[in-house]
Amino acid sequence: MPDPLDFSGKVALVTGSSRGIGAEMIKALGRCGAQCVVNYVADAQGQNKSDATHVATELNEPLVIECDVTKSTQVEAMMKQIQDRHDGLDILVNNSGIISDRTIKKMSVENFESVVRVNLTGTFTVTQKAAAILRNGGRIINMSSVSGQLGLFGQANYSSSKAAIIALTKVSAREFARQNITVNAIAPGFIDVGMSKGMPDEVTQNFIKQIPLGRLGDVTEIVNAALFLASPMASYITGHVLNVNGGFYMG
Repeated sequence: MPDPLDFSGKVALVTGSSRGIGAEMIKALGRCGAQCVVNYVADAQGQNKSDATHVATELNEPLVIECDVTKSTQVEAMMKQIQDRHDGLDILVNNSGIISDRTIKKMSVENFESVVRVNLTGTFTVTQKAAAILRNGGRIINMSSVSGQLGLFGQANYSSSKAAIIALTKVSAREFARQNITVNAIAPGFIDVGMSKGMPDEVTQNFIKQIPLGRLGDVTEIVNAALFLASPMASYITGHVLNVNGGFYMG
């Protein structure tokens, strides 16, 4: 029986893959044989570029592309680079995201819109521009969050963006189905990497008490969910939100 997690001959792009969950996803896809595209957004200190370059050292002939997912022209240029190098794209993981918590009373409109712009508009823009190069039978995986399902305190911007990603996933699933491209979302709970890592210990312990499995998730548990959705094993799953949260939210 062929290995369903053999992605040889497939081209994979994970946005925001210079660190955190995105970095682990692109490395895992690479280990499974995919030709990988690492994406990062430029920052003043050059840290993201450095991190992306480091991730790329673990991949076979990777393409490393600087691209701000909120800039339509940059996203178009990224897709052209992928098309020129690989003649198409098979797996797209919309992972780019930022967080900036404040209560509604203290949150400025700009603070609200900046998070929505990266998380939601960025996911839309990358999906729209990728449509031209996605091959039939491809996979789109969007990163949502338990915050988008529950609405966590202080996250009016983040929760709104992640809830909207669920709706966008369902619309995309309907529209891309004619090309046999599935579109699904992963909604992580509290994971021991990235954004959850920055929480104060007291807050973390309080959330752990509410998680039936009694622990934070491991990054590999999110990566494995993405590998499953990208694989032939998930060929009849589309428009679905896969909760990976230890039972914190059951919807």
